[in-house]
Amino acid sequence: MDLATTIQNIERSSSALTTQSLTRMDERLPWFRDLPAEQRSMVTLVAQAGVRQFLEWLRNGGEDLGTSDMVFEAAPVELARAISLQHTVALIQVVIDVVEEQVPALAADGETDQLRESVLRFSREIAFASARVYARAAETRGAWDARLQAMLVDALLRGDNSDELISRAAALGWSETQTITVVCGATPGGEATLVLHSVQRAARRLGLDILAGVHGARLVLLLGGVKEPVEIVEKLTGQFGDGPVVVGPTVTGLADASTSALAAVAGHRAAPAWPDAPRPVTATQLLPERAIAGDEEARRTLRESVYLTLRRAGGELLETMDAFISSGGVLEGTARELYVHPNTVRYRLRRIQEVTGFSPTEPHEAFVLRVGLTIGRLENASGTRRSRS
Repeated sequence: MDLATTIQNIERSSSALTTQSLTRMDERLPWFRDLPAEQRSMVTLVAQAGVRQFLEWLRNGGEDLGTSDMVFEAAPVELARAISLQHTVALIQVVIDVVEEQVPALAADGETDQLRESVLRFSREIAFASARVYARAAETRGAWDARLQAMLVDALLRGDNSDELISRAAALGWSETQTITVVCGATPGGEATLVLHSVQRAARRLGLDILAGVHGARLVLLLGGVKEPVEIVEKLTGQFGDGPVVVGPTVTGLADASTSALAAVAGHRAAPAWPDAPRPVTATQLLPERAIAGDEEARRTLRESVYLTLRRAGGELLETMDAFISSGGVLEGTARELYVHPNTVRYRLRRIQEVTGFSPTEPHEAFVLRVGLTIGRLENASGTRRSRS
C-alpha cells in the first residue's frame, strides 16, 4: 500500500470525515440528537481521536500497539456513563460507514481494496477497545458502589443522623420514603464487589430494591418496600455464607433504619444461642438471646412487651403465666395450681398470646415470655430499691 499518499489524503480529510460522521449520527440515531451538548462533544472528541489513531495504526503497518484503546482517552469513564455500550457500537458503525464511503477518494491509486480492508480491521480493534472501556468502567463503578454501600452500612450501625444517611443513600439512587428492612448474615467470602454483584443480580431477578454492604465478616442487606420480608429473604439465603440469617424489624424511611440494622446485627451476634433457629429468623424471635448477650434494646423491649403488658392486662394473666412456667408447661398442672378449670387456663394462654404476641405453648416463645418476665421483675425490684434509698 502506498502509505504516504493514503495517509496524507486521510489527514487532509480528517475534519470533513468527523463532520460527516456527526451529521450522519444526527440523521440515523434519534437518541444522539437528544444528547446534551456536553455528551455530544465527548462523541466528537472520540471521533476525532479515532481518525488520528487510525492514521497512527496505518503508520505502524496495521499492528495493534494499543492505539485503538487511546481513542477513548478523550472521555473514558464519562462516555461509558453517558452512553451505553449498545449505543457506542451504533456510533462506531456510523463512522465506519462514512469512512468506507470515502475510501475511493482517500486511497492511493490501486489501493482501494486494501484501504477498505484496513478500515474494517481497525474498526474491529475499536470495537474491542470500547468493550474494554466499558468493562473497566463497570469494574470501577462496581468498586465505588461497594465502597458507598459499605459506608452506608457503617453509618447505619453507628447510628449517624438521618441527613447523612439520606445523603449517602441518595448517591446510590435510594428513596428515603420507602419502608426498609435490614437483614444480616455471614458473607459468603471472596471479593466484596463480587459478593454485592451477586446480590444485586439476585435482587433484579426478584424485582427487589436492595442496597448491600460487606461489614467485616457480615453481609448486610437493606430491602426497600418489602411487605413480607421473611418470605423474600428465604429466596436470598443462598447469597449468604453459612450460619444464621437475621431479619430486622421493618421501619419507615432511612431515619429509623439504624433501629432495624442494630437489631439485625445484635440478633446475628446472639443467634448461636438458639441452634435450632429457623433460617431466616427475625430479630424479634431472638429477643431473649439478644437480652442475655447484653443488648439493652432487647431488654427494654422484653420488659415492655412481656412484663409490663401482662401486668397492665390484669393480674390473672401474669398469675397464669407464672403457674404455667412452674408446672413445666403442663395445662392440667396449671389448672390445679390455680384452682380453675383447664378451659380457663386455655383461654388465658390465648389471651397472653394476643396481648404479647408470644404463645406460651410454643417452646421458644415460652422462653421469650419467661426471660421477659425475669427481666421485668429484676428491673422492677432494682427500681424499687433505688426509690427507697
